[in-house]
Amino acid sequence: MVQPLKSKSGSSPSAVPVSGRAWLMLALATVGFAVNFWAWALLSPLGPRFKDSLDLSSFQQSLLVAVPVVVGSLGRIPVGALTDRFGGRVMFPIVSAATIVPVLYLGLAGHSSLAALLVGGFFLGIGGTAFAVGVPLVNAWFPPERRGLAIGVFGAGMGGTAISALTTVKLVDANSMSTPFLITAAMLAVYAVAAALLLRDAPGRIVPTEPLGRRLGATLRLGVTWQASALYAVAFGGYVAFSVYLPTYLKTGYGLTQADAANRMAGFVLLAVAMRPMGGWLSDRLGPVRVLAGSLAVVVAGAVTQSFTPLLAPVGTIAFLAMAAALGAGSGATFALVALRTPANQVGSVTGVVGAAGGLGGFLPPLVMGSLYGEYGTYAAGLALLAVVAAVALAFTVTAVRAAGEGGERKPHTGGRRGHRTTAGTTA
Repeated sequence: MVQPLKSKSGSSPSAVPVSGRAWLMLALATVGFAVNFWAWALLSPLGPRFKDSLDLSSFQQSLLVAVPVVVGSLGRIPVGALTDRFGGRVMFPIVSAATIVPVLYLGLAGHSSLAALLVGGFFLGIGGTAFAVGVPLVNAWFPPERRGLAIGVFGAGMGGTAISALTTVKLVDANSMSTPFLITAAMLAVYAVAAALLLRDAPGRIVPTEPLGRRLGATLRLGVTWQASALYAVAFGGYVAFSVYLPTYLKTGYGLTQADAANRMAGFVLLAVAMRPMGGWLSDRLGPVRVLAGSLAVVVAGAVTQSFTPLLAPVGTIAFLAMAAALGAGSGATFALVALRTPANQVGSVTGVVGAAGGLGGFLPPLVMGSLYGEYGTYAAGLALLAVVAAVALAFTVTAVRAAGEGGERKPHTGGRRGHRTTAGTTA
């Protein structure tokens, strides 16, 4: 039976009971997110190889990598709304199974021309929409006091892009072009079957009844939609931008080899992924606004430091690792904010819009960095611009976002006696 949770104000969030089934659903959703993101990122590591084999221009190579990112980001909007309506139990197997088709196409026949790659890449974007399925699924299983941690753990599934970065080229070199695509397709098929058999929506899940267009309109009228979108475009967009452009930056700016630059990029990605659950966990205890403010302040400091192009060891390395940790924690805190301030029957729709903003936020910075380097022969201007953007986001967080949540966010315990409060969360 589903009952509203009651907790004393001041009790530790870790004391709020969560069923074992909720943790199982979280694990299944996180694996699904990672596998779909693995598929979504298959083309990026192979971009240089396709550039050489198909004689692509730099713009064509960028387009090849960008198409799945853009489609996957924008596709989260309708997929998130559909998840609100039909639930993650239905949508996760559908998205995973649908992603198998472009993966097999690209691996077996779709890599012989730019046109074929663009068509395959367009439909490969379906895998990127899995994020908008998992957040509302996980959100419904956990009480408000534990959602920051839960959604942060789920968000660590973005490490699927690191799996692709670290294995795709090696598998092609050791076997054939089709090998990484066939392996990923098999993983998607296994997950789609497992999700269909094991995944369940939370008891008492609120199902919206309004038409899709009306629900999307209502989502766009929520203040949290635009606040979280702006913050996620900076936090997750910054992570995406660095994960794509950092090897080029390190190779050009510091003269590192391609392999050394790729390994350092992997370290950046793994730290950001590890810090995402930490950002959610801290948000449960301190509130997401405080975590976001602290994260953005670290990004400002790191970007300002790196704009002077210090020696890579130790100052540059420390600056980049600090920014990786902050961007990961800020991404987790953003969705803790979404979980805290979004009506239960609109979490999927809001997640779709916010997730789209984050994906698109990572698309523009590499283009800006490349253009500024071409114009001035240095990355200083691009990093200074990042510091300005992060500073504006920090000011926005401590003013507008904080003010919008006054009276609505659970405050950390200060030792005072404040009686009982009934939360909106449910659990099995």
